[in-house]
Amino acid sequence: MDLRYWLPRAVDVAEQWGERFGPFEPHTAHRVSDEAFADAFGRFAKRMEDNYPFFHPRYAGQMVKPPHPAAVVGYLTAMLFNPNNHAAEGGPATTEMERECVAALAEMFGLPAHVGHLTTSGTMANLEALYVARRLHPDRGVAYSSECHYTHERMCEVLGVEGHRVAVDSYGRIDLDALESLLKTGRIGTVVVTTGTTGLGAVDPVHEVLPLARRYGARVHVDAAYGGFYALLGRADAPEGIDPRPWQAVAECDSVVVDPHKHGLQPYGCGAVLFPDPRAGRHFAHDSPYTYFTDAELHLGEISLECSRAGAAAAGLWLTLQLLPLTPDGFGAILAANRRAALRWADLLAASDALELYQRPDLDIVNYFPVTRPASLSAVDAASGRLLQDGMTAHQEPVFLSVLRTDAEAFVRRHPRIVRDADAARVMRSVLIKPEAEHYLDRLHARVEQLAVHGEER
Repeated sequence: MDLRYWLPRAVDVAEQWGERFGPFEPHTAHRVSDEAFADAFGRFAKRMEDNYPFFHPRYAGQMVKPPHPAAVVGYLTAMLFNPNNHAAEGGPATTEMERECVAALAEMFGLPAHVGHLTTSGTMANLEALYVARRLHPDRGVAYSSECHYTHERMCEVLGVEGHRVAVDSYGRIDLDALESLLKTGRIGTVVVTTGTTGLGAVDPVHEVLPLARRYGARVHVDAAYGGFYALLGRADAPEGIDPRPWQAVAECDSVVVDPHKHGLQPYGCGAVLFPDPRAGRHFAHDSPYTYFTDAELHLGEISLECSRAGAAAAGLWLTLQLLPLTPDGFGAILAANRRAALRWADLLAASDALELYQRPDLDIVNYFPVTRPASLSAVDAASGRLLQDGMTAHQEPVFLSVLRTDAEAFVRRHPRIVRDADAARVMRSVLIKPEAEHYLDRLHARVEQLAVHGEER
């Protein structure tokens, strides 16, 4: 779809809707001339050149990519109305869109029932889930793996909840024996599992954590902020080699978060939090003397810690889902391409003399490091730093990667031949979140190999 055609249509929709209320005289207080705007916009456009090519497959660094054109058009159109989904009177149309989007996300995870809403980020979504955890177990703590997103430790501090880091196994997944030892103390009310860690893309064994937590009276919260959309493949018995068991177990957990602004093709910020038990909404109960009057149903603001939220986020997601449904053949086709690219790159790395695979990917994050002589942690760390810098600053054919800091024990456990002469080492981290990577992979791999061997000639 051509944004140059559809973006003016967004303006038309807002203007035609507004005409039904009759003319009025615009105030001069916020009026600016076209000349003044042209000057300011020119400076703005120049500032925007200081960016990385998130749209291009040569950008294989962080989990960033542009939103789908449908999301842009939906978001911009609704933004011209400027709805606030805190209450139905703030955005009647987008409130209904949000409810429909949340229901679609709940179905993606197989939730039998649900209460939930969109959020401005996965951090806020996790905060809400842990807030409910504290309300249900005020005297018990939260357990999370040492490789989970840092938001959990931070939000436990915000909530005044005791957080407990749990060791991981040799693949970066929460260690069940370490978790059980902690659960036996009776100090844990909620266990956080991650379906797609942001460092390695590792998927915790939700299906094994769940019965273990239940045995000790603990709840289970699923942080699917990054990998959650892979439930489309994991729950569909799709021939993608994904273990379906963790994804099928999500429906039996107590809360789940997912970020449509990652794999869901949405602009920042668009997260979501869902509770399979609709009664969870009671933990957010509050009153406001000037809202919640126009709808008999529960307002989204009445089941949320956040107040004002952009209805435009719901509009962008809703329009996208009309075109790319949450099915294996819809959104799932994008995820399948991402993962094929990641697995194929893992094969290329395994056969490379210049690069070495750190561990085989679960989803679409690939970790690797330059082959060094000597084969030591300090040498690997230095080589990874050079590769990152050389790729980003290359005048000819730059590539944009990222790094992951790994501790010595985790590294040597995977690669025992590496000399442990430092406490940690950086490895390369590439997030193949764009399906275009599948067709660009040979060129990307060859360029990264070239940089690893020769560096960037200046």
